Amino acid sequence: MKMHYFEIKKGRIELIPMIDVMFFLLIFFMILTLRMIPDQGVGLALPVASTAKALPRPQVLIALSADGQIHVGGRSVTDSGLRRLLSAAHGKRHPDVTIAAAKNVPFQDFVAVMNAARKAGVASIGIAAHHS
Repeated sequence: MKMHYFEIKKGRIELIPMIDVMFFLLIFFMILTLRMIPDQGVGLALPVASTAKALPRPQVLIALSADGQIHVGGRSVTDSGLRRLLSAAHGKRHPDVTIAAAKNVPFQDFVAVMNAARKAGVASIGIAAHHS
């Protein structure tokens, strides 16, 4: 009779814990990558308001520069182009919009952007300001 002090076992790879770890790593890196993608926009000196509070992240950010240019997602658009973009991009469900206007933007330009958004059916409009 042969005595084996150390029994030789065939190696086995457990797949279920390895799959769990891989999914965890995949989700971790996906979230990390999404946080690292910068928003495209135009640098504006926003007006200051002591009562400003944080708004939820808008679906559409409209930047209005001092020279009257309207920017959405890094692209320059006109009033009518803005209305078409807001109407077509989200179909029946209207997006939440935040308007970020520079300090010295004429009020008429600001009202024109709000008017174009309202004509597109947007009901939720936020106004960006710096908290003092």
